[in-house]
Amino acid sequence: MRLREIIICIFCVLAAAGLLFLGSQRIDSINVQRAEMKLVMNEPLENAPPSLAFATVALGAFRGLIVDVLWIRADQLKEEGKFFDAKQLAEWITLLQPRFAKVWDFHGWNMSYNISVTIPASRPQERWQWVRNGYELIRDKGIEMNPKNIDLYRSLAWIFQHKIGNVMDDCHKYYKLQLYHGIKPLIGPETQEFYIKLANAPRNLEDVLADPQTAKFISELAAENSVFSNKDEIVKSYLSLRQDPKKFSEKTFAVIDRYRGTDTLEDFDVFAKAYHLRKTWKLEPELMVRLNEQYGPIDYKDPNNVLALDWTQADVHAMYWAALGLEKANKEGEYRFEELSTDRIVFHAIQALYTRGKMIIYTSRLPSKTDPNGIVERESVFLYPDLRMFDRYDALLRNLQEKYRQLGQDDEILEVPHRNMLKRAVLLFYQAGHTNKALKVYNALRKDYPKDQEIQVSLNEYCRTRLMQELKDMGLADATEIITLMLHEGYARYAVHDDDEAYGRERMAREVYDHYVREFGDEEADRIHLPEFSILRYVGLSSFINDERYPEDLRRNLIDRLEIERPELYEKLKEQEEAVMQELEHLQQQQAQEQQGQQQ
Repeated sequence: MRLREIIICIFCVLAAAGLLFLGSQRIDSINVQRAEMKLVMNEPLENAPPSLAFATVALGAFRGLIVDVLWIRADQLKEEGKFFDAKQLAEWITLLQPRFAKVWDFHGWNMSYNISVTIPASRPQERWQWVRNGYELIRDKGIEMNPKNIDLYRSLAWIFQHKIGNVMDDCHKYYKLQLYHGIKPLIGPETQEFYIKLANAPRNLEDVLADPQTAKFISELAAENSVFSNKDEIVKSYLSLRQDPKKFSEKTFAVIDRYRGTDTLEDFDVFAKAYHLRKTWKLEPELMVRLNEQYGPIDYKDPNNVLALDWTQADVHAMYWAALGLEKANKEGEYRFEELSTDRIVFHAIQALYTRGKMIIYTSRLPSKTDPNGIVERESVFLYPDLRMFDRYDALLRNLQEKYRQLGQDDEILEVPHRNMLKRAVLLFYQAGHTNKALKVYNALRKDYPKDQEIQVSLNEYCRTRLMQELKDMGLADATEIITLMLHEGYARYAVHDDDEAYGRERMAREVYDHYVREFGDEEADRIHLPEFSILRYVGLSSFINDERYPEDLRRNLIDRLEIERPELYEKLKEQEEAVMQELEHLQQQQAQEQQGQQQ
């Protein structure tokens, strides 16, 4: 009996030793996975608040159990509509697991999507607040704790691209307006030269105040308003003073007037805007400059001239965060699905800028829902194609196909979007009257995809067939492209006195507009409504006036004819959009100067 017990003990010891050995063989792979998922806390958190230090060290292994309980409770609160309580629990969960990227990802998504849509579309301000809560959680805290996790960059970019930039949310126009008004004051004249100034601006206030003239300027502001005595409030207060002077006394703004036109004011203004972009928006002007160079619209007059992207648009922000994620978290020479998904964010952003990259802000007059006889004026936004982005989009997709081909992947993963993009581009250029460009793209399409039966016909036949297909299954994007580009070409025809064709284009644009309104005019969702046809007529005119593919003298001919033969349209457009008239007057001045030169 004793021998039997000894044998059992020896067997158990050997078995335990064997299991311990097998377990030790798994340690390395487990540690690798923990490192990849950012679950290790070996490195101390820099500048961590005391609550975070306690949560990550003192609770130890119990953190996971506590997080499970909090997560269940947060979901219950969300179902009960107690969103602020749910937000507080979400912050606690991220506090307990700051290195687990999916925690930040889920709660950011939950706020921007799940919680925001529980609020009625009639309260867009509240919806927008939750959308902001979501992307700010990921941007300001999640990425800071997990700077090399590509999933967080992709999720943040997706919120900008899909939630704000797309039309799926009933309040998407309100979101776009809030983004526009929030960042517009910070980007100045929106030229590449100004973005370079932002990139070269000092990064901290102390360096700026080291200049005696700047220190004198701030002290004069502080003498009139004590808020400028607080270094933490100087930049914020200065920007508020410039954007809304009514919040301050006349004497405070008089300081600005005294320094107007000086290098001191200009330099501090650039610094304040760059500082706010870096600290609040988390945007690095250096990367903004590089993205402008890489993806900015093509200047057809001078291809070497760098035109800036429109940083008031959500898709440009999506591009920024996706590009930053690829830069920070890219693994050179290694294929990852997460990287492909992030690359797709970039090319979908370029695609969106190509199909709806120009934006106008206008005021619409709508019947009041509370007063039967009342009229409510409401600011709205309208996006339409920017054909200058086509070459950027085409080049990007071709580069990505080559990138994944070198990584040993089937380049067909990008073949379908590339082929569809080329097909769409053919029709867009054709509708805009750029037949030569349309033919060039069509020939490239047939060369790249010779087996596609749809393109084995003439250019004219292909465009007619595709246009009929789009009219049959027309959505907001299709209607926008068809109407604005038909009007665009109509004005080109009108400029060369091809009146029958010009009126034919305008009449067809009106028919497409009326058809769309009949189909979707009863929809309650404002997200799919088109503006009034007079607004679209302005868009078509502005698009033609700014289309550098047409000669300047041709565009001047249009101005002359409109002013003489269609003064009512000229005046109506003048009332609607002063900016367009400034463009027209600029061309008229050029014409007058040339005429004077000829007379002399």
